[in-house]
Amino acid sequence: MSDLFELGMPWFEFVLRAVAVYFVVLLLTRLSGKRSFGQTTPFDVLVIVLLGTAVQNSLIGEDTSLLGGLILAATLLALNWLVGFFSARSHRVHAWAEGTPVILVRDGEVFWKQLRRCNVAPEDLDVAMRHSGCEGHPDIALAILETSGEISIQKRER
Repeated sequence: MSDLFELGMPWFEFVLRAVAVYFVVLLLTRLSGKRSFGQTTPFDVLVIVLLGTAVQNSLIGEDTSLLGGLILAATLLALNWLVGFFSARSHRVHAWAEGTPVILVRDGEVFWKQLRRCNVAPEDLDVAMRHSGCEGHPDIALAILETSGEISIQKRER
């Protein structure tokens, strides 16, 4: 029972590990693109679960105490709050943490290189187009890949 609160390493090492893992995983998820986490598929859920398992040992090390887990949880939640706090107050931090929207179609012209660069399948654009009531690419005034991974479409005025 006393093992629950007996740390296997100094408390500040938990904090340092959590900070390092948080920012590396944030960077990697940003590099993986907007579509990776914007629309959850079974494959995305698998990646999330495996990612958690992959970084577990780098967070906790050899420690299995309750206190160590609580320190990690508190640190990760605090980091998440801090990133949100600074994102809401700085355009630069927001762009770094959340990304920026990408124009996929303007005035009926599809930017195919942008679709490929953002890992957007043409079928995903077609689905968004149908949801917005567009019959074809010429009906699109503007299609934007939002930072959430969603494609928003403005119809052309006719």
